[in-house]
Amino acid sequence: MKSVTEGGAAGFGFTGPRVPDRARAQVHGRFQRRLAPRGCFVLASLLAVVSCEPADREITTVRFWAMGREGEVVQELVRDFERENPEIKVEVQQIPWSAAHEKLLTAHVGHATPDVAQLGNTWIAEFEALRALEPLGPWVARSSTVTPEGFFPGIWATNVVDGEPYGVPWYVDTRLIFYRKDILASAGYQTVPDSWDEWLAAMRAIKRRVGPDRFAILLPLNEWTQPMILGLQAGSPLLRNGGTRGAFGGPEFRRAFAFYVDLYREGLAPPLSNTEVANLYQEFERGYFAMYITGPWNLGEFRRRLRPELQDAWGTAPLPGPTGAASGLSMAGGSSLVLFRDSKRKPAAWRLVEFLSRPDQQARFYHLCGDLPARQEAWRDTALAADEEMRAFQIQLGRVAPWPMVPEWEEIAIRLQDETERAVRGRTPPDSALGELDRSVDRMLEKRRWLLSRRPRVRPGAVGGRG
Repeated sequence: MKSVTEGGAAGFGFTGPRVPDRARAQVHGRFQRRLAPRGCFVLASLLAVVSCEPADREITTVRFWAMGREGEVVQELVRDFERENPEIKVEVQQIPWSAAHEKLLTAHVGHATPDVAQLGNTWIAEFEALRALEPLGPWVARSSTVTPEGFFPGIWATNVVDGEPYGVPWYVDTRLIFYRKDILASAGYQTVPDSWDEWLAAMRAIKRRVGPDRFAILLPLNEWTQPMILGLQAGSPLLRNGGTRGAFGGPEFRRAFAFYVDLYREGLAPPLSNTEVANLYQEFERGYFAMYITGPWNLGEFRRRLRPELQDAWGTAPLPGPTGAASGLSMAGGSSLVLFRDSKRKPAAWRLVEFLSRPDQQARFYHLCGDLPARQEAWRDTALAADEEMRAFQIQLGRVAPWPMVPEWEEIAIRLQDETERAVRGRTPPDSALGELDRSVDRMLEKRRWLLSRRPRVRPGAVGGRG
């Protein structure tokens, strides 16, 4: 038998005996009239179901360049970000620190920069001068997550050029004192003093205690941060005339430099570089030096490398200042998150920056890699709050200042390191070394002076930009 719906209602499986064509037509007509409303209902139902299905989301892919160890561990945070923001995919490219600067410059020249990147905060001024970075003032103004008040003030300032923020602090770095509590106590001091005069007296007492072959403090000559920090503490601007000339010959820096050089002349510090110390941790352990100015990465190193019986014999302390604790500034270091001007995905990239800036994510980042949070709220995390040695870093981070925001800063710092070594080793008088340093810095900044002299002036009350 054939289906009566053959050629008309095929597919519904209705079969029956063969009938005459006329009768078959009548039956077929009645069947269609009955079917029509039902077919419309079924079709409408199918359309309703289809219309309720979620449309394919348009995925925005954000390219994120992160450096070193941070580039490895941030992948875990990115996975959570993508779960919260399913319409955004983040491609993380890990870049070695040794290649990062050149790769970023090459990408800028080739208009191939990522959407968001980790940037050492001493690079902010350079990339801003190249007009590579997106000004973040408008983004911060609209954000309920990224607010300047949530960050350590001195750290936030490292991202600000001419009043405009160009980065958001991601993690922070600074310098303070690691010291042998037992040696300091044997010299008559229970804690590191707050002022330069008292600190100097404590170092002299330690020297008398340990003898001629050991020292109160290690200040490696290939580390420029120590004399520069003392200059900040003494009130030196480091650069003058709007960052166009050196200020190292000024009275503030000369005072700090004299204090620093005298530590070697009195035999309180050995005139050595790090490369001349066979094993820093072993020398600290055997008491070759009782104090060392260094950064947070050494917390883990001291805990791993020192013998168990010495774990209670060392501690950390904020830096003393010329007139007391309040003047005990240190450097504001670390890395920031930046957006690039060439990015076509700035809104999605900014959402990633906001996510990584949240206090909970900053605390988690610390647990993953040990980098100190830039957000002050993140320091309420139990692991941070209960860490006695970490407490000194929290205090010190409240007393930090940025280096001058000029692209030439790292070159200037290396030149200071060279002149410092010459003065310490007696090859040139300290004042002569600083005079030569100022002359070198002035030459480095000659192009900057030329460019600034040609920058258009905006009349008071006129509307203008930085251009």
